[in-house]
This record gives sequence, structure tokens and C-alpha cells, in this order.
Amino acid sequence: MSLPRLDGNGPQGESVMSNDAGEAFGGLRSPRIGAGLPVVDRIAGRRLLFTMAAPEEYGPALRALISPVMTGIGPVEAAISVTAALTRLEAARALPEAVVCLGSAGSRHLEQGGVYQARSVGWRDMDVSALGFARGLTPGLDLPAELALGLQIPGIPSASLSSGAAIVSGADYDTIDADMVDMETHAVCRACLGFAVPMIGLRGISDGAEPLTGFMDWTRYLAEIDRRLAAALELLAVAVGEGLLD
Repeated sequence: MSLPRLDGNGPQGESVMSNDAGEAFGGLRSPRIGAGLPVVDRIAGRRLLFTMAAPEEYGPALRALISPVMTGIGPVEAAISVTAALTRLEAARALPEAVVCLGSAGSRHLEQGGVYQARSVGWRDMDVSALGFARGLTPGLDLPAELALGLQIPGIPSASLSSGAAIVSGADYDTIDADMVDMETHAVCRACLGFAVPMIGLRGISDGAEPLTGFMDWTRYLAEIDRRLAAALELLAVAVGEGLLD
């Protein structure tokens, strides 16, 4: 099943545009969060908002299928960008039926270049254990340390995910009880919870088998991940057509 591109108009015929993807990683500008309504793609007749962090992850295969909100790198930029996007869409009475957060992730034991869907996501930076709270729990917030993601796409392997603001490499994995790590998914999930919009997390494993030594260790598999994420979106289209969002 092929994925159609949105025709450039919102549900009431308003003009829509995607956020500025910015410059290359390392010189990435803060996204222009005031640039109008974000693009909401139509997948199997349903309205989905896609989010990605870095332009390097948004390759030709994905460019042919979707127009994501480019959030910028890390949890702060992701939370700001997605909250702003959903706020504008809510004001236009055009909230998406789901958000799909996709991009790269690290893992020490999952297949390098493989694509996985997150079955849960935690925030590894949140640690108030010195005050008696379990690591990952936010005091005063009635949410578990691990947020379960209920929408799962048949045919795509699932894995647990840990988000945080720091790159994970080498022995850093010893302190993380999750299959894969990224920097944005938890923040996107929390933004979605605020608008009662479900989220799907898709990640391609770009690194982690060996300690990182430089920028190219991250980019090595991105072309393959681009192709595999595009294939995963074909499976998403099938699942949506069969009632995933119902």
C-alpha cells in the first residue's frame, strides 16, 4: 500500500506548512514554531502528525512519504515544538488522530540499522532517588516511570525505550534498563498526553554496538534507517486501514 502525501490543505481548506528543518546537526537552528499550521499527513484516510528531530534522519525515502514537524535535538526542543504544534492544531480544531515520533536511537544489543517500535518509554534524566523516590518518577505527577505505548503496529518488533538529554555510549549503557535510547520520544509522549492524542514511537538503531568516536558513527546507518522507516510506514498504513486507531 502506498502512502499518499497531503495535498497542502488542512481539513477546512486552510493553507498549511511544515516547520523549518534548520541546518545540519551541530548548527541546527531552533525550529520556527510560529510559522503557521504544521502539516498533518493523511495515512489510509486518517490524520497523523509526524515528528523528527534532525534533518540527517529525514532521508529521501521518508521525504517521499511524510512532512514531519522538525523539532530540533533533545527533550526541551521536542517538548516545545510538539506542544506548540498541537496547540496551533487544537486552536484550528484540527488535532491529529495520532502522533508518530520517528528517527534514530542507540542500542548495545539490538540490530544495528534495524527498526523497532517503542512499547514503553521512560525519562532517564529524572532521578530524585536521594529523596526516596524511584528513579524515573517525577514527584507530584501521577504517572509511572515507564509510559506504556498502547498503539502497536503488527509486523514491527517492539522494544523498551529510554529518553534523555545526553548521548549514550559505551559503558553508559550499563546504567540504563531499556533496550534502546534516544533524546526526544518521552518529551513528545508527554506533550501528546496533554492533548489526549495517542503516540507511536518508531526508531532505527544507528549506533551502540561500539563506543562512539565521532559524528560519522551516528550517521553510518542513517541511509538504511531511512529506507527501513519508510517500509515501517507502509506497515503503519496497513494497520491504520485495518482499524489501529479505532
